[in-house]
Amino acid sequence: MSIETVNSLQNAGVKNAVHLREKSRERSRQQLFPVEGKREIQMAVSGGYSIDTLYLCPDLGGNFDLPAAKTVQVGKKVFEKMAYRENPDGALALIQMKDNGLQDVKLSDNPFIIVLESVEKPGNLGAVLRTADAAAVDAVIVCDPACDIFNPNVIRSSLGCVFVTGVAVCSSDEALQWLKNNNIRIFAAELEASKWHSDMDYTAPSAIVMGKESTGLSRLWIDNAHERVKIPMKGKIDSLNVSVSTAIITFEALRQRYL
Repeated sequence: MSIETVNSLQNAGVKNAVHLREKSRERSRQQLFPVEGKREIQMAVSGGYSIDTLYLCPDLGGNFDLPAAKTVQVGKKVFEKMAYRENPDGALALIQMKDNGLQDVKLSDNPFIIVLESVEKPGNLGAVLRTADAAAVDAVIVCDPACDIFNPNVIRSSLGCVFVTGVAVCSSDEALQWLKNNNIRIFAAELEASKWHSDMDYTAPSAIVMGKESTGLSRLWIDNAHERVKIPMKGKIDSLNVSVSTAIITFEALRQRYL
């Protein structure tokens, strides 16, 4: 395979990589998103994603072989224009999107699901995906998201777990009906709940549903949950970061199931 060499900051492909990094609408239109870092690119490939264009900068250590439709070698200044991480390792790929729908979720015999409603911050979504990977949950369902799952900050903060964790994007109505169809009990995290999260039984097929830090869950989830739960709070604030709250409940479920 021939390798193209680019050293101009005005190159159309370089400019497009920057647009894809910065514009969610452009990612959606082109069905492409950038992934920076050898580890994250390799995780994307292992997760079944295809590389459209692989950019390598030998001056920064970018020198490895992965199946790509096109490979481009670039200079340091060019790569730094495209990069979004500190201390880049010289590898950046434009990856083709996949359809992350509920129909693609593969459930175990006794599934555990994390549902996020209207998550706003990419860093929180990425942190939840890391928790999901660590706890080997079946899937993370992202309902009515305010940030897209292929945002570079989601990929970075998840350390690439977005590619190897079952992730589905849909509406809350669709997620609720899917959970009902699969006979999965719904535990809604809510500040006004009367029951502690640790008093619940998560050993059967279960889903925890987490809402926005600012407004919490919508009535749809609160009214349709089998149980409403809360985490004990002894300080002056009344809520935790959503990724922290998700981890606390998820690992309580993990403890009940396996320890």
